[in-house]
Amino acid sequence: MAGGLKEVRDRISSVKNTQQITKAMKMVSAAKLRRAQQAIQEVRPYATKLRSILRNILSNLDGEAGSAFGVQRPVNHAVLVVVTSDRGLAGAFNTNIGKLGLELLKQEPYATALAQGKLSILPIGKKGADFFRKRFPQVPQIKQFIGATANASFEGIAPVSQYLMDGWLDGSIDRADVIYSRFRNAAMQFPEAVQFLPVEKLEAESKTVSNRADYIFEPSKEELLEHLVPTILQTTFHSYVLDVAAGEHGARMTAMDKATDNADDILRDLKIKYNKARQEVITSELAEIVGGAAALEG
Repeated sequence: MAGGLKEVRDRISSVKNTQQITKAMKMVSAAKLRRAQQAIQEVRPYATKLRSILRNILSNLDGEAGSAFGVQRPVNHAVLVVVTSDRGLAGAFNTNIGKLGLELLKQEPYATALAQGKLSILPIGKKGADFFRKRFPQVPQIKQFIGATANASFEGIAPVSQYLMDGWLDGSIDRADVIYSRFRNAAMQFPEAVQFLPVEKLEAESKTVSNRADYIFEPSKEELLEHLVPTILQTTFHSYVLDVAAGEHGARMTAMDKATDNADDILRDLKIKYNKARQEVITSELAEIVGGAAALEG
């Protein structure tokens, strides 16, 4: 029984040490979350408006200069961009993004591209790379940007979107979608899939007088759009990465908070178990003493 008591004491000590780690990780994630949340809240309205302007412009430039990123063409090669975190311990955060990617691969044009070997995966984050490598080992991965989320600045992320735009312009990429997790608050993140290239145009029935593009270009349309379109696409892509950065810290903070609460429950059960075992040992020892005393008296 003494051995059982030592085992319970060791388990209690182990759970307490784990609880201290989860508390520390929760506080670290909370501090990082504040900065990441501020960053995405500042960038998202700007990126959303720019993306809307881009769609509106390209919807009214059919056949004209500056519309290269909005041209629909046959998909000879598709790229699925997977934006996840590099580290785990964030609950189902990364898994939910991966599951959304699996659903997207069942839809066209990705289902055909996957079947015909015309699909590549561009992971930004080690967890996304591992997720799809285990399930689709035959699909090549563009690995040069893994770990880009460690530097979520515009300058650190711009090379990824530039790579996609260069591939689009030289014809090596005909479709690019991004799967990421949209941040709402620390406890809520929603996986989303968005079409990055070609830029989706406004539907014909929605191009009313109130939202039809009516822009005066100065300098020339060609010169302006040559710089405007890539900048808008890079800013939009940057917002996706910031969403994931904030979502990762929020999910990890929530997961560590739950882990800390679970540790409290485990400690409560272990202490009850320890007290019962200790009481049994004391009762057994008292019974032996009483029995020994009775034998001596006899």
